[in-house]
Amino acid sequence: MNEHHDQPVSLQACWLQLLHMQEELLTTQTEAIQQAAQACAECIEYGGVIHTFGSGHSRAFAAELVHRAGGLAPINRIDFEDLALYGDWSLKRVRSLECERDLTAGAALLSYHRIEPHDVFLIASQSGVNAAVVEYALQIKQRQHQLIVLTSLKHTRETPSRHPGGQKLYELADIVIDNCTSCGDTLLALPSSEQICSASSLIGVLVAQLLNSEIVNALQSRGKDVPAFVSDNIEGGIERNLSLQRRYEKRVRYKG
Repeated sequence: MNEHHDQPVSLQACWLQLLHMQEELLTTQTEAIQQAAQACAECIEYGGVIHTFGSGHSRAFAAELVHRAGGLAPINRIDFEDLALYGDWSLKRVRSLECERDLTAGAALLSYHRIEPHDVFLIASQSGVNAAVVEYALQIKQRQHQLIVLTSLKHTRETPSRHPGGQKLYELADIVIDNCTSCGDTLLALPSSEQICSASSLIGVLVAQLLNSEIVNALQSRGKDVPAFVSDNIEGGIERNLSLQRRYEKRVRYKG
């Protein structure tokens, strides 16, 4: 991919950088995405649930996979806001920058969800170094679940861990998908040295849909049902979606 240093600041320059990044993703990460999809399809086949999580702007990846038209029903979104929705944390505390650096936040997340042996976990984090995210991953691995991580390898390798144990998120993963973004998550540089325009949210949403398509492909190859939501705003859509929600309501928190 072309480096973003000294690129002119314009719509075209931003677009070209995004195209290069997507091309790099498809060239280098297709195998990892397919491996992740196989793990997720096996999870669904055996009655498990896929738990998805994103911190900061990486929440876009987690949100893209859940409770939407074209998405799969057995996907449960875990979020720092669960600490306020189901626990005793304040929303102000949960939404502060300090939350993702608070070890206790990561340690508490799983306690608000029903976790079973075949479940698979997806975590998206641009840097993969903050204490709460790393601690959450450690809790997952202590329970011996498969962990799939979406992160920037360039970013995380250049940034020290903020977890007291010194681990980084990608080091705990069974499968790593590199989002191919830069350290600092920017696309263009100004003459004054400031860097602008971010890519990780867009790439995260793209990876979510690539993963979604590959999970469905894997389920079909196994001869399994595809429990996919449709739009509520088509004939029969609400009825179908409610039927799917009832099937998974003991495992998935449909938050809207």
